[in-house]
Amino acid sequence: MSWSQRQLKLPQRDRGWHLVTDEVVAAIPELAETAVGLLHVFIQHTSASLSINENADHDVPRDLEASLDAIAPEDFPYRHTLEGPDDMPAHVKSSLLGCSLSIPVSSGRLCLGTWQGIYLVEHRNHASERRLILTLFGERESTLDP
Repeated sequence: MSWSQRQLKLPQRDRGWHLVTDEVVAAIPELAETAVGLLHVFIQHTSASLSINENADHDVPRDLEASLDAIAPEDFPYRHTLEGPDDMPAHVKSSLLGCSLSIPVSSGRLCLGTWQGIYLVEHRNHASERRLILTLFGERESTLDP
C-alpha cells in the first residue's frame, strides 16, 4: 500500500459549477498505477465547495446553482457581512455541499459513474484561485500478485 499527496491550484473562476475531473486526474499521475484505492479530494476554502454530479447536461449545474441561490439568498439578513453580500451565502452553500470527496479507484481510474464528474463549486462573485489537496491511498499495479 502506498500514499501520494499533491496540491492542485485551480485558477480563478467565475461563480458557478466548474467541471474539474480532468484537472484532478492530471494532477496525481500515481492514479494511473493504482490497482485499487481511494482518492480523497479536499478544498482549503470556506466559500467554495466540491460536488460529484452529472457532467453531461449543462442545465444540471445551472439548476443546482439556482437552487442553492434560493436556499441561501444574498438578501437574507445575515450578521456576517464584512466581506460583501455574497460571502455569508457562500459559507452556507459550502456547508451544505461540503469540502471533501472520497472517490474509489480501480485499475488506474476513478470509479465515477457514466454521467458523473467532479465539480469545483465557486460561491463567490470575485474569488481568488482555489487550492485542492489530493490524497491517494492504494495498492499499486506492480505490487499485486499475478
